[in-house]
Amino acid sequence: MRLRLYHHRDGARVAYREVGSGPPLVLLHSLGLSHREWEPVVAALSARFRVVLPDLPLHGDSEDRPRHPYSPEWLTEVIAGFCAEAGGSRYLVAGHDLGAELALRGIAAGLMAPSRLVLTPTRLHRREPFGATRATWRAACRLGALPGMDRALSHGARLVFRPAFGERLSVQGNRAARDLMRHAFADVGGNGNRARSWARFARRWPIEAQRQLLDAYPGMQLPVMLLWAEEDPMHPLQAALEALDLLPEAQLRTLSSAGFLIAYDDPVAVARELIAFCG
Repeated sequence: MRLRLYHHRDGARVAYREVGSGPPLVLLHSLGLSHREWEPVVAALSARFRVVLPDLPLHGDSEDRPRHPYSPEWLTEVIAGFCAEAGGSRYLVAGHDLGAELALRGIAAGLMAPSRLVLTPTRLHRREPFGATRATWRAACRLGALPGMDRALSHGARLVFRPAFGERLSVQGNRAARDLMRHAFADVGGNGNRARSWARFARRWPIEAQRQLLDAYPGMQLPVMLLWAEEDPMHPLQAALEALDLLPEAQLRTLSSAGFLIAYDDPVAVARELIAFCG
């Protein structure tokens, strides 16, 4: 698996890996994790696609310097530019949580034009889930902007998001999710730059319902698959059903034995559905 860098026009860097050959399939991971969230399905997919695995800005090996705004608009622009360069003229996109939301924003804004889109559990057009918990997390992140608090908070994040936390995100109790958490937070402790950048992100990322997506769904004239985990309490199936009624070329698939870490809970089914839809 080759490690490469995409350089955005403002100097931001997106680190990504790619493996396999065939049509480019860009896999966008969720909030707080890294490209390794998709690791359980990469081998199966790479037999059919050129699998492109970026670390989103603020994650993994990608940009984390606090000179960037980390607003929804900026993040969407960076990911759109990355997909165009790494994916070429006809690329496929699958996203989870934050990655899925950035893909939807990019398509709605006319910045992204994938040939097909796969959405795994994300909030879609709804409010952020678990409002009280997210509010506490956002408040803690915003403290990273205060002098002297950045490094303390970065060490605190590693204490909160220990490897065992990853296993709890898997309804199957997949112990491999521990390594996912280790990788996602390996460079967080003591990283003041990242803490200050997360403070900017937490201040700008919207928590309210995304009504503009409801208006944009009817104009998304591309095949879309909603691949939903039935055991993910953060992203209820009802949201996918609401989007299904508005997206012109959408279909819904559900996995009964999967939760938030859908690729870890049922990798065989996730790979099968991606190949059937994108291949």
